[in-house]
Amino acid sequence: MDAAVLPLQEDPRLEALFRQAGNIILGKPRILRLAMACLLSRGHLLIEDLPGMGKTTLAHLLATLLGLDYQRIQFTSDLLPADVIGVSVYDRASERFHFHPGPIFAQLILADEINRATPKTQSALLEAMEERQVTAEGETRPRPDPFFVIATQNPAHQVGTFPLPESQLDRFLMRISLGYPEAEMERLLLKGMGGRETLHKLRPVATTADLQRWQRQAASVPVSEALLDYVQALVGESRARAGTTGLSPRAGLALLSAARSWAWLGNRRQVLPEDVQAVWPAVAAHRLGSEGGSQAAEILRKVAIP
Repeated sequence: MDAAVLPLQEDPRLEALFRQAGNIILGKPRILRLAMACLLSRGHLLIEDLPGMGKTTLAHLLATLLGLDYQRIQFTSDLLPADVIGVSVYDRASERFHFHPGPIFAQLILADEINRATPKTQSALLEAMEERQVTAEGETRPRPDPFFVIATQNPAHQVGTFPLPESQLDRFLMRISLGYPEAEMERLLLKGMGGRETLHKLRPVATTADLQRWQRQAASVPVSEALLDYVQALVGESRARAGTTGLSPRAGLALLSAARSWAWLGNRRQVLPEDVQAVWPAVAAHRLGSEGGSQAAEILRKVAIP
């Protein structure tokens, strides 16, 4: 069933969030639902698509509607790790070094065109994404809560890109693509409806406390033993296939967490196999190598529901 007709959790603020988001990102209800499920699962989101498809707009939109402290980092080939993490500057008056935090210390980071930076700079995000802390100048500094990285990247075949290493790809709970709009939606964009130009009209519809409450509720959705069998079967099939990088235990946990969030958004009292199937491509494909999309689809067809 398409996300446009799926039931939504009965919360006025959540309903307002999806309604306003749908007025900006036109004709992409399923993508919006996946992005929100990723944030509810406390995961990081990778958006891969051609330039001009609305990747940056989606990240800015979520930060605005959720009332999160937002920083955008434009990744380029000359960006340094210190530009992301921060740097200590000597103060003559106090005769001490003072740490000036970088944009990584915001609640939501947009790592724009992340694969245009060198691997050294990309790695500056790894500790923050996994451990939710940053070590700089010999001191470990905690990250804010909530903390998300939404990264955008252009397709690998484009000039001037550096492929993300597998270790960093695995830290993104989901990878999604917006794709071209349908003709009807594109006509509305051409008429001035939706798009980045309307972002300035938005105001937060939820607070950090709302988001944290939603995260706790999503994480508490019950999972049956049969559903765990299904998740294990999918993960096991990915490892049994020759020439494929099998899914890690972290990927299995990510799949289960995302399925819980999808079920909660659908106002269901337990996770169903359909919830796992809904999030499976976004969770699994980028972890399965260069042919991840086709591999994920084939695994889903082959593994039967218990």
